[in-house]
Amino acid sequence: MLRLAPGSRIFMAVKPVDMRRSFDGLCATITEALGGDPLSGDVFLFRGKRADRIKAIAWDRTGLAIWYKRLEKGKYKWPTRDAASIELTEHELALLLDGVDFTRIRRLPAFSLHAPPP
Repeated sequence: MLRLAPGSRIFMAVKPVDMRRSFDGLCATITEALGGDPLSGDVFLFRGKRADRIKAIAWDRTGLAIWYKRLEKGKYKWPTRDAASIELTEHELALLLDGVDFTRIRRLPAFSLHAPPP
């Protein structure tokens, strides 16, 4: 099970990466392609071209950790966007790791007490 530090954010890289990449290669992708900081404590998710594997990398105050999951059947459905990465909630991460199709999920508008009525 992947454990998240309190307050950490989760970023999903939109483009696939070479799944042979390890710590240094994924940190370079985080810095160069995503504009993030691998030592921030945030979690960064990557998938391979075959879409059946996910790697997560995060700093936990003592070192970098990589978490890797391979689906035995099926493929992860990854959203396509113009941005380099998408921020997820912990709940969305749990759904993704369970194999939920992210291309069909849509968020409802957030409620605001001060928003004008439609």
